[in-house]
Amino acid sequence: MHIGKAIRLERIFNRNTGRTIVVPMDHGVTVGPIDGLVDVREAVGKVVEGGANAVIEHKGLVRCGHRAEGKDVGLIVHLSASTSLSPFPNAKSLAASVEDALRLGADAVSVHCNLGDETESAMLRDLGKVASDAANWGMPLLAMVYARGPKVKDEYDPAVVAHCARVGTELGADVVKVPYTGDIETFSRVCDSCCIPVVIAGGPKLDSTRAFLQMVHDSLEAGGAGLSVGRNVFQHANPTRLVESLNMIVHDDASVKAALNHLNG
Repeated sequence: MHIGKAIRLERIFNRNTGRTIVVPMDHGVTVGPIDGLVDVREAVGKVVEGGANAVIEHKGLVRCGHRAEGKDVGLIVHLSASTSLSPFPNAKSLAASVEDALRLGADAVSVHCNLGDETESAMLRDLGKVASDAANWGMPLLAMVYARGPKVKDEYDPAVVAHCARVGTELGADVVKVPYTGDIETFSRVCDSCCIPVVIAGGPKLDSTRAFLQMVHDSLEAGGAGLSVGRNVFQHANPTRLVESLNMIVHDDASVKAALNHLNG
């Protein structure tokens, strides 16, 4: 592996566990300044204090979230964009480049691809191009791959999720982010079909923190490499305490019960 890429990956993955806690904060382009992300610097500070390994931001947000003090955190610059105001919200376009991310001091870049959308071909082309550019620069690439389109009956179907993960792997990503399939057995098949780390998405905000922690725990049991979860983290009543609890599960192999006990103090 390119030594530059290896070094950057160690800034977003815990080198002792090979796992990661990533908190995406790229929602503003899609849905605006939602709760938890109005003050980005404050939001970043809370999750970093809890021990998050990396955050994901759009290129213009990096200046808003940068802190000149406190713990360090990995930076992943998101290159894809679309808005909920569009008649085609699932059609992602590139709004930044690998070179932009390098200038910002990023440790990785991420690209979003929705399989099954009418514009799938353009998103696949963009993913492939970014993978080539990232490889040239020694920049790690996180591919967020989901199944969303008229032919997709269930985006959490294990075969569909495995297809999404395999697309990210085969087109050159270094890490792939997909939905959790709902149980250890089926998600293990997703992980087994990839030769790169697989992290889970959070999806809509869950009502139960226990259910969220259980999902993270089970994904690791299945061979997952951690999580890339936004709203279920930064919209929590105590994001710092929640990330501490996630650290217990992800990096210390703690039980869900122990993590909940810590969260509830």
